[in-house]
Amino acid sequence: MSKPRILTTTVGSYPVPDWLSALPSEQAVIDATRVIFDTQRAAGIDLPTDGELYRFDVNHPDTNGMIEYFVSPMGGCDNAIGRSDTEAFRAKQEMGFRAKPAAVVRSALNGGSLNLIEDCSRAAAVAGGDFKFTVTSPYMLSRTLLDLHYGDFEQLTLAVADVLAEQVKGCPCSCLQVDEANIPGSPEHGPLAAEAINRVLDAFEGSTAVHFCFGNYGGQTIQAGKWKPLIEFLNSLHCDHLVLELAHRPDDDLEALKELDPRLGIGLGVVDIKVNHIESADEIASAIEKAETALGGERIRYINPDCGFWMLKRSVADRKIAALAKGRDLYLGN
Repeated sequence: MSKPRILTTTVGSYPVPDWLSALPSEQAVIDATRVIFDTQRAAGIDLPTDGELYRFDVNHPDTNGMIEYFVSPMGGCDNAIGRSDTEAFRAKQEMGFRAKPAAVVRSALNGGSLNLIEDCSRAAAVAGGDFKFTVTSPYMLSRTLLDLHYGDFEQLTLAVADVLAEQVKGCPCSCLQVDEANIPGSPEHGPLAAEAINRVLDAFEGSTAVHFCFGNYGGQTIQAGKWKPLIEFLNSLHCDHLVLELAHRPDDDLEALKELDPRLGIGLGVVDIKVNHIESADEIASAIEKAETALGGERIRYINPDCGFWMLKRSVADRKIAALAKGRDLYLGN
């Protein structure tokens, strides 16, 4: 069967099954990942993610353990954080929602025990078809670190990028997605963030995407800003499509996307993950129609939730992705 003109995808995280939280083990992670893949495919998701279940850590509630998953295993840094480290990080005033750094950089960064290809391979074994593997942006990661080695934010960011670039080589996924939630609030860092993200994207042989949102902490937006100041930055990215938060953004954000380079496919956020409301198929179809009317026919390549689902209950997330697929089908007349 030919694929629909507009494909459905999820962003990354999915609610952790209660039984995995209660009895965590390597086998339970594999079984739960299979369940999350099957749930998405049964709902009509064309390009699912693995749910990022193995990244969840109850000891790091700020970001679900997503940041620590990448930086804690890296060589050159550690998460043995003392009083002086915590005070130095808080003095930076850059990550007000974090109480302490994710890690402290004490020497030149290297891969250490980080092993992304192992986790990607585990997902591939139970994926049942094409899937997307996610990696947090080097710019976003570097913002969470206390740097006691490089003494320069640009050098630190590019060092993180080089570690991730080496990690994603050969990952057995259909699409690699880089996630960035900090640059929307700091567009002045666009050139640096683009260089760092592109180093990761260029290292992967296959389809690539970059996901952007304005943050999701406790169901709240944490980055101020709009899409218009980011257009030049977005156009400089070496990816096939963008995965954008748009479900509850103002109309002028959609208008700004008219300036995107036509080579970039648009992933349209049509499901608001910050509320428990279940979007109807009609609401999803209307959002697609509104976007294609504003941006021109056939500019939308994917529709997606605004961000990951980890803060929602399974009963809510499952119904939201089902509505996503039904709304796409309604719009396309399938």
